[in-house]
Amino acid sequence: MSTLSLTDPAVQVVADKQAITEQLHNYARAMDRIDHELGYAVWHEGGGAEYGPMFSGTGRGFIDWVCETHRTLIAHAHLISNIQIRVDGDLAASESYVHVNLRYAEEGRLRQIVGFGRYLDRWSRRDGRWAIDHRIYVQDFDDIRDAGPQIVEPWGRRDSSDPSYALFEAFEKETRL
Repeated sequence: MSTLSLTDPAVQVVADKQAITEQLHNYARAMDRIDHELGYAVWHEGGGAEYGPMFSGTGRGFIDWVCETHRTLIAHAHLISNIQIRVDGDLAASESYVHVNLRYAEEGRLRQIVGFGRYLDRWSRRDGRWAIDHRIYVQDFDDIRDAGPQIVEPWGRRDSSDPSYALFEAFEKETRL
């Protein structure tokens, strides 16, 4: 039976895939917390974003556009799953599924869009950081319907006042030497 060492190339591939997965999760968090800076960090400077007829331009431009769009909504949640990643040195490609729920008011009614799509991303590692060089969003289907009233008033926030920011800030302070 063989064992892997930390310098084994297979271990590096696993670490690279984990770093890319964390960036995908950072993207979802950036969308739901309307966190421009976190969203910018998911793309390399000048990286591209193609979201069909909704948006085509830079990743930074997309983050600005979608954050402003999300501010008009009542609530939203982005869930990323089924992540497939291929790594070759400092380059990678990934496909990940996204399930998004968007709530908004329309003519006095609470409405909800449920969307399903995929992110097709080209990545590179520059200066030790994985980020997107180019993203293509593929819309698979969506559904728009009336939403019922909230059962419990939500206490999550769509900005840095969300309790998760305090959790991570406290953790970082506690663990610094």
